[in-house]
Amino acid sequence: MKKSGLLLLAVGLTLLLSATPGFAKSDEANLAKLGAFKKTDTGPMERVPQGGKYAENLKKVLQKIRLPDGFKIELFAIVPDARHMAVSRNKATVWVGTRKTAVWSVTDRDMDNVADTVEAFSPSVTFDIPNGVCYSPDGFLFIVERNRVMMFPAAEYFMEGSDTVAIAIVKQGDLIPEDEESYNHTARVCVIGPDDRLYISLGQPFNVTPAEKVDLYARRGIGGIIRMNRDGSGREVVATGIRNSVGHAFNPKDGSLWFTDNQVDGMGDDIPPGELNKMPQMGMWYGHPYYGGGSTRTNEYQGQSIPDDLAAKYVEPQVETIAHAADLGMMFYTGNMFPAKYRNAIFSAQHGSWNSVVPRGPRIMVTFLDDEGNAARTEPFADGWMNENGVYMGRPVDVQQYVDGSLLVSDDKAGAIYRISYSGN
Repeated sequence: MKKSGLLLLAVGLTLLLSATPGFAKSDEANLAKLGAFKKTDTGPMERVPQGGKYAENLKKVLQKIRLPDGFKIELFAIVPDARHMAVSRNKATVWVGTRKTAVWSVTDRDMDNVADTVEAFSPSVTFDIPNGVCYSPDGFLFIVERNRVMMFPAAEYFMEGSDTVAIAIVKQGDLIPEDEESYNHTARVCVIGPDDRLYISLGQPFNVTPAEKVDLYARRGIGGIIRMNRDGSGREVVATGIRNSVGHAFNPKDGSLWFTDNQVDGMGDDIPPGELNKMPQMGMWYGHPYYGGGSTRTNEYQGQSIPDDLAAKYVEPQVETIAHAADLGMMFYTGNMFPAKYRNAIFSAQHGSWNSVVPRGPRIMVTFLDDEGNAARTEPFADGWMNENGVYMGRPVDVQQYVDGSLLVSDDKAGAIYRISYSGN
């Protein structure tokens, strides 16, 4: 289908959905207007100032970041509460989600590798923890909230104004049962798969899922990964037994889905390990709540036999990372800027611990794969966001490849995005 046809299809779907109830009550009227291409009289988009003393202070922090020879890290943009990112095709705009109520569009308009404008995206829509952002090859932006999934056709085209074509492909209250809405582990992430379907991670809200919730969560994909068609239809659960994944990506070489998983707190400084996982096929089980991380059994399920149907589908982690480092966003590197050894390696962000007495992380890790597409070794790539007193100077959340092959790193503690580039031999 031609791009113009895709846009017409999206507009038609918008008009259909705008005539039906079920949008979030706070912005149902605005969504109906947006679907009919009517203005909402929303005020101008908030713009975040760049530069100044705050930017200079962040640059001083970056001077302490340790990188391999030939690499450098620079400030790309000041972005409040910056979480997960998606890079667009044509304008090189970076869409940035948050755990609050804003989505930001970050644009380097003169292409000097420093953002010129950081603006609130689609402020006529009321967002609720719009952490998960992902962008399709044909120009559709998807935003996954606590309990809704929004689609924005032609997001690049409409990003310059407060009103944007907006479609709730999963209506408010339909992503998870409303009774299961929580303030904990609700930072969703999404990715478009090689099958052109939308994959979404749904963290479960507990430290360890109680027994009475296990069956419900398995059916709905809470504590797992679901996928659906891009119009929200055809939902199915593709993975269970995941405590709280806040980062996943497809290996472009073999199409396998990989994801990070945050593991159980309160078991001590050094256990259980965090995880980087590979999905050999859809429908597998990854251990929670019987395992707290790796082979460490949870206190709540210690000594209980694992049901045969789950044990038969169990997949061990590809990588066990240090406990409580909070492994979050991840990506496969496909660019040409970095040395050849980094091609198809996994870059992932460690957010840093709140739970351990001795803090660990925050940093960017790199995982190299072997010829069979499995993890060969994992090592630090960018480190130094903790000062000598154990205080975090920044907390990396996500890593994404920029249009020139450099690496973008979001930091929700500093409210910034950094750019790592290579200029060595």
